[in-house]
Amino acid sequence: MSEPASISSGIAERYATAVFEIAQENKSLAKMESGLDDLSAALADSADLRDLINSPLISREEQGKAIAAVAKKMSLIPVLSNVLSLMAQKRRLFVLPQLIDQLRAMIAEDKGEVTADVVTAKALTKTQSEKLAKTLAARVGKTVKINATVDDTLVGGLVVKVGSKMIDTSIRSKLSSLQNAMKEVG
Repeated sequence: MSEPASISSGIAERYATAVFEIAQENKSLAKMESGLDDLSAALADSADLRDLINSPLISREEQGKAIAAVAKKMSLIPVLSNVLSLMAQKRRLFVLPQLIDQLRAMIAEDKGEVTADVVTAKALTKTQSEKLAKTLAARVGKTVKINATVDDTLVGGLVVKVGSKMIDTSIRSKLSSLQNAMKEVG
């Protein structure tokens, strides 16, 4: 991890820990989770919001007013609204994506969930996704949430990553290992 990314991650982790503990005490983790989903979607959809959190040209006051308006519009829980305002005041809004990731991870751990990143050659049907989630849940001992993406260069099969473990059953990797074996022989 590069030094700036490490610093951003550290800042986000400190804010996330504080927000998580307060939300947990107030029993508002479910509301916070839905607010995080909304905030994440807004960041993905709005270039203006991304510019707001990253631009050094926007003053602290303007950032504070804008992020407060966004929080009010999204009806975010008070602790999340307050931390966003504090981050704007301290010029730390640039770590918002990492903060969202950290909070989601903390909520998932609290719920006993784990996220599995699944890459397939074709989109999984709902039945396939549910079956895969059940199989993985039996293997890891926790509820599994599937984060599926499609990569047609896999040709077939799938690549599953749960935590630090990765299972690659793609045809692309099998062809690659066969190619390496053939190079060793010839």
